[in-house]
Amino acid sequence: MNESQIKTHADFVLSPNVVSKSDISRLVSEFERVDNDLTTASVRSKVGTNEPTQLALSPQLTDFLNQNALKPGNAKERGEIIKQLRLLKENVPVIHMTFAVTADGESLGQLVQWLRTSVHPQSVISVGIQPALVAGVYLRTPNHVHDFSLRTVLKSQHEVLVKELEILRGSR
Repeated sequence: MNESQIKTHADFVLSPNVVSKSDISRLVSEFERVDNDLTTASVRSKVGTNEPTQLALSPQLTDFLNQNALKPGNAKERGEIIKQLRLLKENVPVIHMTFAVTADGESLGQLVQWLRTSVHPQSVISVGIQPALVAGVYLRTPNHVHDFSLRTVLKSQHEVLVKELEILRGSR
C-alpha cells in the first residue's frame, strides 16, 4: 500500500463493536502498541536478535483493519494510519444519550448501527445515566437537544390524561 492508497479518517468504516469515543481511543492506543512492537522487532532483526513477534490484536482492532483493508506494513504506513486514527478520534460525530439505567452492549450496538445508517456512517454514542429520568432518553447532538422521556410525553398529553381520568371517575 502506498501513500495514495491509505484511507483518510473520513473514509474509515467503523465496526458495530466500536460504539463510543473511548472505543476509538482504544483502537488508537492498540495500534500505537502494534507499531511499537513491530518497530522493536525490526530493530532487533537488524542487530541479529531475531525473536518471533507475536501480535495480539483485539477483536475491535482486527475488525477495523479488515473492514478498512489496512495492514500494518512499514513504519511510514503505520504512522499515517495512526495519524488518521487520531483525526478520526477528534472528528467523529458524538451523540450523547442519557438513560435511566445502564444500557446493555447489544442494545447500544443496535442503536449505533441505526445511527450509522440514518445519521452519519461514523456516529458514536456517549452514554450517560440519570436515574431521575425514570423512562425514555435524553438525546443531545452538537446543535440539538431532544427529550424523549416519559415525563415529557406525560406533560404533553396532560390535558388528554385529565379528560380520560374525569371520564373514568364519572363512569363509576
